[in-house]
This record gives sequence, C-alpha cells and structure tokens, in this order.
Amino acid sequence: MTETRKEPDRVRRHTPWGALQKIDQRIEESVRFHSRQPKELISRRIRHLDREWSMERWLEMNAASLAFSGTVLGIAVSRKWLAVPLIVTGFLFQHAVQGWCPPVPVLRKMGVRTRSELDREKFALKALRGDFENLRDEVAAQVTNIRKLMAAVEAER
Repeated sequence: MTETRKEPDRVRRHTPWGALQKIDQRIEESVRFHSRQPKELISRRIRHLDREWSMERWLEMNAASLAFSGTVLGIAVSRKWLAVPLIVTGFLFQHAVQGWCPPVPVLRKMGVRTRSELDREKFALKALRGDFENLRDEVAAQVTNIRKLMAAVEAER
C-alpha cells in the first residue's frame, strides 16, 4: 500500500514513492538533456510528448477492450465471461473516484505517466525553446484590450 501524500494529481498521490522518483527523474533528465540541444530537437521531443499515451488513455483503452471482449465472449461462449466487463467497469469506476485501481501500479512501473506529468515536461521544454519569452507583452496587450472594452461598456451606461 502506498502512503497518502499531498499531491493534486490523484494518480501521483497513490503511486509508490520509488516509481514516482523514477518518473520525476526521467522528466528532469529529459529537460536537462534538451537544455543543451537545438530548438528542432526540442520541438521533436514536444511532438513525441503530444503523442505519448497518458495513464487515463491506457486505462480507457484496456478497459474498453476487456469489457468488449468479455461481453462478446459472454454472449457467444458462456455467460461466465460477463464477469469480465463487470470487474473492468468496477475498476474504471474506482479509478474515476480514487485515482487508483489494480492496473495502475503495473502501468506506473512500466513508466506510464499522467497527463500532468507529460505536460510538466512539455512546458519545461517549451520554456527552453523560448515559447514564453513574449508572454508578458501578449498579456499586457490583452489587458489593454480588456480595459478598452470595459471603458466602452461604461461609456454606454
């Protein structure tokens, strides 16, 4: 059993400490490696991260395929197979409520990451690539536009 930690991500909260350290270390190593690489290589890694399946996607795919297979086998072979979709949907419900179900520890040990973990690496790489350098100017422009709109609304009152 894993200890409960204060983590906003429910899957991370229920992940064993050792697996969590490996996942975090993988992110750190990637960012460190890419900090010395050209922008094109960083962009390639970001595209790869966009295609990497998250924990939720793996669980959805596995649950759907097992539930479908169990239903087909339950109809075609034996009603006993209907226990499979019943168990699988129960696991899916448990994951939705708690952020944990029996397949999660196996997937975590395989290195499957949550969307927030994938995004953490992706946004660090985007910062390295320089994507946020003009963010302050863009925010200032948006604030100016909002102030103009608010002034126009006030003028009409």
